[in-house]
Amino acid sequence: MIVIEKQDHFIMIQQHDHAYISGQIVAFWKKNFLLRSKLREVADWAIQQHDRAWIPLDQNPAWNEEKQRPYSFIDYPLAEKIEAYRRGIEEVEEQSLYAGILCSMHYASFFNEDSGVQEERNFIEEEKNRRSRLFEQMDMDIPEDIYQLHFRRLQFCDDLSLFLCMTGPDVPKEEEVPWFRNGFPQTFDVAPEGIRADWEAEDRISVHPFPFAQPFEIDIPYRRVGKQDISDKGLLAAYQKEEVRHKTVAVVRKQD
Repeated sequence: MIVIEKQDHFIMIQQHDHAYISGQIVAFWKKNFLLRSKLREVADWAIQQHDRAWIPLDQNPAWNEEKQRPYSFIDYPLAEKIEAYRRGIEEVEEQSLYAGILCSMHYASFFNEDSGVQEERNFIEEEKNRRSRLFEQMDMDIPEDIYQLHFRRLQFCDDLSLFLCMTGPDVPKEEEVPWFRNGFPQTFDVAPEGIRADWEAEDRISVHPFPFAQPFEIDIPYRRVGKQDISDKGLLAAYQKEEVRHKTVAVVRKQD
């Protein structure tokens, strides 16, 4: 769950919805930047499905007693989160070996091999073994530069979707999430020094350099869950009673 705290309520966005936004974003990626092949279709599908691990967790949001707010994807208890990651990768792998490889790379990138937490090191090792197995099972060889490009594109679309969901024109740049405060780190032929996004209005962001075929609009579904309702009814009941609202944001080229 993506959770943004406001004065009297929380904005809550399901992770799978955020991933679907990533899928909307990648659909507009310029065709000539990638192989025009079935492989790109699978890579695009992996982007859309990369957070399906969170579907069951977000159906039953949990309360963080220490922080007095709903758990988000950032602070969710580690053991449950890693188990969900495994399950989500397995579900993707069942549909596509290559998509499973990309999602495995994505989740493993969240952790450090030098971590002092055994669960994290175990997960990294397990996913290395998974990817080796999946590569062996595939009926084609994929050059490393291609799957690394697809992986960077997954991470960029994930980051841009998070930027759209977690920030807004009312959030000063210095208060944005550190991951993309100074732009997105992924590099591409069109953006050898990375890509930057800025809010220009409540319903519009600009992206530079612009890796897309054309400007487009993104639909962001969310729920506005009142703090008093949570106190009166509990988090799950308060969350379930709220209707899904929608916000539309245009993604445009930065004007010189």
